[in-house]
Amino acid sequence: MTVKEGLEQSDAAAEKLIEINQIITDAVFQAFLFSWQWWLGIILFVVPWILWVIFRTKHSTGRLLGCAFLTIALSLLIDLVSLSYGLWSYPMKFSPLSPILFLPYHLALAPVAVMFVLQIKPKANALIKGSIFAAIAAFGGMNLFNALEFYNPKNWSTFYDFFIFLFLFFASYWLFHIQGYEKIAARKHT
Repeated sequence: MTVKEGLEQSDAAAEKLIEINQIITDAVFQAFLFSWQWWLGIILFVVPWILWVIFRTKHSTGRLLGCAFLTIALSLLIDLVSLSYGLWSYPMKFSPLSPILFLPYHLALAPVAVMFVLQIKPKANALIKGSIFAAIAAFGGMNLFNALEFYNPKNWSTFYDFFIFLFLFFASYWLFHIQGYEKIAARKHT
């Protein structure tokens, strides 16, 4: 295949993606919008952040938000790769805009849960904290979302989800404890 043929094939695939997004958008507007599942998804977008604003460790807000953004980025990246290979799917959609990845798991549940776990008992053993978090998220959360038909694991083992959540926790744990969060001092001009 030549580069030109590759570009043509890529354009044809992009057109199919546009068609697929339209099909998903139709499903959002015609089937999901305002259903109890849709409302639950919206609640799962909003309530975790409200709880975090109320109960966060105020003096660590910046560090915690950095960890949240890292969790969002990593979970989106993991899902992009996994969805591309059909390892799992998210049948329930909440928004016609970027319907494949605009989900409460990435943008609210995972990052807020990680932030809460980081701030609870900060001197506790990180492996124990991370393992408890990963077990609850994987064996509790993912199985619940499977039962609600928000998540379809296909042949993906929940055991693998455990390690994904453990990875998300430790990546954020590392960022939370990294040194160098001092304020940038203004340079004095001489």
